Amino acid sequence: DIDTLSLKDLKQLEKDVAKAIASHGDRKKAEARATLEASAKKMGYSLNDLTGDDKKRTRAPGAAKYRHPENEALTWSGRGRKPHWFQDAMDAGAAPDDLLIR
Repeated sequence: DIDTLSLKDLKQLEKDVAKAIASHGDRKKAEARATLEASAKKMGYSLNDLTGDDKKRTRAPGAAKYRHPENEALTWSGRGRKPHWFQDAMDAGAAPDDLLIR
């Protein structure tokens, strides 16, 4: 029961949920890829043989540079669109240096 958890346990649960939400799409893609690879293998091919995708084209995610002031599970690398929490902090008068991970 969530009402009986301590503050520390609730904060840990919040971090765990944020991580699970962030990685949900990656997990689903990995499941789909595994299914496709198994189907290709049954037919005597590798998935790369069928798609011509011999190289990984994904870019490593940038290291986190900024952290939400209250929810440490929310971070931003400084690349791409600014997250809402970052923009909200800027609108409230915070400086980007205030949110830097040190």
